Amino acid sequence: MGMLKFEVPHNLPKDEVKKRVEQLLQYWGSKYGVKSDWQGDEGAKLAGKVMGINLDASFVITDKTVSGEGTDPGMLLRGQAKTYLQKKFSAVLDPSKSLDQVKGNLD
Repeated sequence: MGMLKFEVPHNLPKDEVKKRVEQLLQYWGSKYGVKSDWQGDEGAKLAGKVMGINLDASFVITDKTVSGEGTDPGMLLRGQAKTYLQKKFSAVLDPSKSLDQVKGNLD
């Protein structure tokens, strides 16, 4: 099976990006049981099953983007999966929202 790639731009400091992304990973962990494992301070690996689809993914935080790749769910769900990832990462990386607002708006 192929890989689905994504990239979300940001203009926040990397330590702030990590804090915000950690909130997203905790949300996915509690909602879907997705396990995350940070690889240093700049990225993580994810594994689990989301809505019946096996997930194996990784991402990296750079000065300007969060980019990564994950299991391609197939032609029928590819667009939805990419849109979901873009939407969730964009929401947590929104500089107009505080970290507390990000925590409260993940659903």
